[in-house]
Amino acid sequence: MTKTDLEELLASYLQAEKDILTGKTVAWNGRQLQRENLSEIRKGRHEVESRLAQLNPRARTRPQYSLAKFV
Repeated sequence: MTKTDLEELLASYLQAEKDILTGKTVAWNGRQLQRENLSEIRKGRHEVESRLAQLNPRARTRPQYSLAKFV
């Protein structure tokens, strides 16, 4: 999946999570998701977030600068 695909999927997960927390039921990919599936939606959101983090190596590495110590 591309970064754009993952970002769109993340937006869908966030919207589904918000809808469930406000009491709505959500039909997504032909499945009916309700309050008891909130943990499943959060698990999927975390998976997508970790895949996005893997695509952006700068987010998980040290800064691109170094400090000099003059004596």
